[in-house]
Amino acid sequence: MAPKAVVMKKPQGQAYKDKSKPADVRASNINAAKAVSDAIRTSLGPRGMDKMIQAGNGEVTITNDGATILKQMNVLHPAAKMLVELSRAQDVEAGDGTTSVVVTAGALLEAAERLLHIGIHPTAISDAFQRCSTKAVQILTEMSRPIELTDRDILIKSASTSLNSKVVSQQSSTLAPLAVDAVLKVTEAGQENRVDLKNIKVIRSLGGTIEDTELVDGLVFTQRSAGTNGPKRLEKAKIGLIQFCISPPKTDMDHNVVVSDYAAMDRVLKEERAYILNIVKQIKKAGCNVLLVQKSILRDAVSDLALHFLDKIKVMVIKDIEREDIEFVCKTLSCRPIASLDHFVAESLVNADLVEEVASGSNKFVKVTGIQNQGRTVSIVVRGSNKLVLEEADRSIHDALCVIRCLVKNRALIAGGGAPEIEMALQLAAHSNTVDGVDAYCFRAYAEAMEVIPSTLAENAGLNPIATVTELRNRHAQGEKNAGINVRKGAITDILAENVVQPLLVSTAAITLATETVRSILKIDDIVNTIT
Repeated sequence: MAPKAVVMKKPQGQAYKDKSKPADVRASNINAAKAVSDAIRTSLGPRGMDKMIQAGNGEVTITNDGATILKQMNVLHPAAKMLVELSRAQDVEAGDGTTSVVVTAGALLEAAERLLHIGIHPTAISDAFQRCSTKAVQILTEMSRPIELTDRDILIKSASTSLNSKVVSQQSSTLAPLAVDAVLKVTEAGQENRVDLKNIKVIRSLGGTIEDTELVDGLVFTQRSAGTNGPKRLEKAKIGLIQFCISPPKTDMDHNVVVSDYAAMDRVLKEERAYILNIVKQIKKAGCNVLLVQKSILRDAVSDLALHFLDKIKVMVIKDIEREDIEFVCKTLSCRPIASLDHFVAESLVNADLVEEVASGSNKFVKVTGIQNQGRTVSIVVRGSNKLVLEEADRSIHDALCVIRCLVKNRALIAGGGAPEIEMALQLAAHSNTVDGVDAYCFRAYAEAMEVIPSTLAENAGLNPIATVTELRNRHAQGEKNAGINVRKGAITDILAENVVQPLLVSTAAITLATETVRSILKIDDIVNTIT
């Protein structure tokens, strides 16, 4: 008798599920993001290394600013791009800590990977990390100490800490007070919580050294005066900003007029001369002796004949002012641009004590000082020996300005040198003992991830990271909240006494933004390509 065939029944209502795909996608995302984090990890801290970035067009950039490195890095993986966006978000929010935020995110992803391996669901990890972030911000706030904007010394110390990790760290004693004075100058009364850095114009000038960088309480034009025989220095200047052209008008359509008769040609030239002379007479009648002319896209803003007449009546002409600079110029001079000749009257002019053309290295620029009713703006002229140093000095000053802006927005300081991170790690680890279930694991993993900053600081400074972090943890456990890594001495010291301080906003923004990004990456379980 033949044996009965065994028929396998398909279970009802149970779809086939491939469990390995979400895990593979998650692992791929985490590895890609960690690779970006590891790439800029060596740039962290005062002893961090710089990166040389070579663009496709042959342009070279030398920097250790996290946001700049990532912006120029060719990143293809979508999860890795999230870390590039993260550093940009930190740059917008706080201006400093762009490397720290990416390194922290990398450490949190590593912690999440370990939690996933022991079978904790990604949603549970994500929610727990959100609670950890809230607790961490609370710990930082308790650690911070309030400051007043009148305390100039403490503001300079904060700016110096920001500059210490830059190429220009040797000149921090020159640049830090400069940044503080610039921000305090543009802080408007009644709007102390808001500083617009667009009111601070940074101008790069090749030549000299970074120590020659100066703060100009007035207006600086990068171009020299246009006239050849015109005045180069004017006291008690009357300035007019015009948006019309002092050159022969052009026809609306593009066409040529052929003039064969000399008398007709002579008449055209006479008309041109009379037209320009009329404008110049109006300028002289108004009493203007410094003329600022907006760049024109239709024709030359000022013709050679007009310059000749303006030189004769001793008017300094600064032409080709960019359209986007007009707003800054108007705010500084507290004036409105004059759009037509009819409105060019004495009431529309602005008084200034001194307008002079000064030489700076190989180029010249015009400086306007002592402006009557000057707006809350300021200019910084950055000097440097080569283009790469100039660009890095510009980025460093931007970071220092952002640090002071953070302190204006949120007037609280915390110690630097890895002290807040170790304090968070200790307190979060202690808190993990008070919670139960999955949260306990997640809090402990988050606490361990916080140690990446002090560990990297020690590593980049050539110290033993394990020994240094262990000693730092021990000192904090004994109640020394401000103990941090002193890179100069290669030891653990009271970092507040060493004046290594940073704004509270930089650290809190780094923690919240890094956690948010890690939560987003954890929630992804598939990558779908769309049809373009």
